[in-house]
Amino acid sequence: MNTKFIAAVVTAASLLGLGGCANMDRSTVGTVGGAVVGGLVGSAVGGTGATILGAGAGALIGNQAAKR
Repeated sequence: MNTKFIAAVVTAASLLGLGGCANMDRSTVGTVGGAVVGGLVGSAVGGTGATILGAGAGALIGNQAAKR
């Protein structure tokens, strides 16, 4: 439970930090957004390994989706 709380706090801080990056292109936004969502899903499903894998997969999917 403590790990999920920390993950939520880090995610919230990341989203606040992204708000100040108005000059990012679509590919970067898609990659970062996908990594955040993937990390959250991975954290909800499993432990640390699932969080890392989810963030990596989310970044890849977000990057590819933004290119379309």
